[in-house]
Amino acid sequence: MKIPHYEQARSRRDFLARAGAGFGSLALTDLLLKQGVMAHGGQPNPVPHHGKGKAKSVIFLFMEGGPSHIDLFDPKPLLNKLAGQPLPDSFHRPLTAMGEQDSPILAEKRVWKQHGQAGTWVSDWLPHTSKIVDDISVIRSCKQDGLNHVGSVCQMNTGSILAGRPSLGAWATYGLGSENENLPAFVVLCDNDSKPFNGTRNWGTGFMPSTYQGTQFNFGDEPVANLSNPKGVSNNRQRGRIDFINQLNRRHRGPRAYQSDLEARINSFELAYRMQSEIPLAVDLDEEPQYIKDMYGIGGEKTDAVAKNCLLARRLVERGVRFVQVFCGTGSKWDAHKGIEANHTARCAEVDQPSAALITDLKQRGLLDETLVIWGGEFGRTPMSEKGDGRDHNPWGFSMWMAGGGVKGGQTLGSTDELGLYAVEDPQHVHDLHSSILWSLGLDAKELIYMNNGTEENPVINQGKPFMKLFA
Repeated sequence: MKIPHYEQARSRRDFLARAGAGFGSLALTDLLLKQGVMAHGGQPNPVPHHGKGKAKSVIFLFMEGGPSHIDLFDPKPLLNKLAGQPLPDSFHRPLTAMGEQDSPILAEKRVWKQHGQAGTWVSDWLPHTSKIVDDISVIRSCKQDGLNHVGSVCQMNTGSILAGRPSLGAWATYGLGSENENLPAFVVLCDNDSKPFNGTRNWGTGFMPSTYQGTQFNFGDEPVANLSNPKGVSNNRQRGRIDFINQLNRRHRGPRAYQSDLEARINSFELAYRMQSEIPLAVDLDEEPQYIKDMYGIGGEKTDAVAKNCLLARRLVERGVRFVQVFCGTGSKWDAHKGIEANHTARCAEVDQPSAALITDLKQRGLLDETLVIWGGEFGRTPMSEKGDGRDHNPWGFSMWMAGGGVKGGQTLGSTDELGLYAVEDPQHVHDLHSSILWSLGLDAKELIYMNNGTEENPVINQGKPFMKLFA
């Protein structure tokens, strides 16, 4: 890699002239960043708002492991009629993750009812979600390219089954900047101490500057550790310490401007200092009234972890955080290759009440119109059985739902075939889903450009388009 050459000042007068212009540029750049006119890293923000997006923030409730769409949102009566029989010859036999595509069809044991004014179908596994269907839009025709968790989780988060591209949250932050300089623009929450497949790459920046990466908050009662000053250290002394460290860092960065991690490190020290005053208030769930805690399920034996994260996500977006990724079942706990009844009974009990409460809470606070909420995993499950009482991965047709951010509620869009194996009507690839999410934020995914070694890159790799039926 060629190291940039920096011309030395020719005289004291020349130095002062350059320094003066530089100070003015710093102030201007800061203003442009806050207004979203320029993206971090010095590149002009290449895409104006298209003027139709209503969302200011995104909360992505990610069910890691793959929830079964045909047991939650997409009833298929033919499953029980053909239970125990092989997949009919009229269906193309897919290559499944575990190679059991010839296994017999597995019956589903759910009780299905239509709910809301639109009559949205929801199974008895999600009684709380059934009460908010008029605020959500169920997409039954999602599809993607990954067959296993590594590639599928990667694509749902970055647009590609191959690691190395920026995450969706990073693109949103790049395109829009931050609304609160005292909080991270992109926050990641997990519901246990495990790591999702691909770890931090799910919220990484790939070829973009590291300053756009997600900030993972800790699981447990102290989401952000070590925010308080050490005993005996005043704010003034802490400010002086940070200034000195940054002075050394900037001196080191001078001839290494091509290394974006150095700039990200400097920004992290500054952000951490500013967070000391704002974060304690933002993460203090004790400030919430008891009825709100009860609504989310805080303190519940099954719901507590997801409930705290959903409530924290609401507190973060109302303070200007741009993108919050909430992993539910972190560590691929939705992966029901065996014993789907026990697995999904437990997982649904953990997420149903908190995710429904999030929609209700945002709506009653007038925040739902400006907050896009997404619910879903990396893929669905097959109609064929695995290990007798489980289901394999299904990336060819599965369900997700969206709410808020201009999404029209009370809709069921797209469809899969009679067994829920393939998307057949209005198929929505991950690139389409990402295009829709960014469209809700006012961004055209194909026009959100970042120059990478002379190549114009965008979040959807020049594929996909927003699903306009979603929006009111």
